[in-house]
Amino acid sequence: MTLLLAGDIGGTKTILRLVDAGDLHTIAQETYPSGDFPDLVPLVQQFLLELHTPTPQKACFAIAGPVVDNTAKLTNLTWFLHTDRLKQELGIESMCLINDFAAVGYGIFGLSKQDLLTVQVGKHKQEAPIAIIGAGTGLGQGFMIKQGNYYQVFPSEGGHGDFAPRNELEFQLLKYLLDKHDIQRVSVERVVSGQGIVAIYQFLRDRQVYSESPEIAEIVRTWEKEAGQMEKSVDPGAAIGGAAVQGSDRLSVETLKLFVDIYGAEAGNLALKLLPYGGLYIAGGIAPKILPLLKNGNFLLNFSQKGRMRSILEDIPVHIILNQEVGLIGAALRAARL
Repeated sequence: MTLLLAGDIGGTKTILRLVDAGDLHTIAQETYPSGDFPDLVPLVQQFLLELHTPTPQKACFAIAGPVVDNTAKLTNLTWFLHTDRLKQELGIESMCLINDFAAVGYGIFGLSKQDLLTVQVGKHKQEAPIAIIGAGTGLGQGFMIKQGNYYQVFPSEGGHGDFAPRNELEFQLLKYLLDKHDIQRVSVERVVSGQGIVAIYQFLRDRQVYSESPEIAEIVRTWEKEAGQMEKSVDPGAAIGGAAVQGSDRLSVETLKLFVDIYGAEAGNLALKLLPYGGLYIAGGIAPKILPLLKNGNFLLNFSQKGRMRSILEDIPVHIILNQEVGLIGAALRAARL
């Protein structure tokens, strides 16, 4: 039996999955605090030792950060990873490191119908590009092009493109962020991400159009006091999103409405550049948590609101990825291709 090792490597946690290459079913999976280990090697060794399993023949690790020339340095860790060193120290024959968002791209082909929510059927074209966008800690973007029997995944840094306001409220948000942070430009990631949800909330709060609820206000104030600390005791983005879905806080509701509008517009921008009739996939940790807000029509309205290009965007299939382990699935599929 050929064994594959797939990993999702983040600054906070590392998830390892041992997979049977024959049918790609999961043999074992464990999650470890990344900070408890000085390097990836002892972490993998512990995982395999606990399973009493032979060394896998192939491995692919999805890294939360850029991968250049088979090397990666994680943002919040001292780990410096290189495939040659990892192969030698772990005794694994074939290995690759890929960006975590590239892993999401590969993982799309391992998803079932239950793992996806289609919000726009569109007109699917088999040979067309596929686009991915995903708001979470940041804003990932990427695309896939069919090459022979496989798709080649290309991550991008599109999330660092400029935030493009379209109306008076969004122009005010842009000016607010420029002044607040004393910066020369605002990336779309600063608005469409977990930190973006908080930024929009602060903007609407400081305009004093809507009053704060005591519960959300306390969470946001705590987060603001902890600015600069590596570890935060609260997650204001999740709290604001949850209150918006429940409809329990007017300021949170308006925050997420603006967030969804801008998210949809940026997804439409990506679609215009790629014409992904193979499908545009919404990934990231935020989408599954705010599904009712993405399904109410505002996301697609802003997605397709591109003037004369509207009919083109209405033909692009749009899917939301519900399975949060899509990156691990992608790492396993990529390992199988080594």
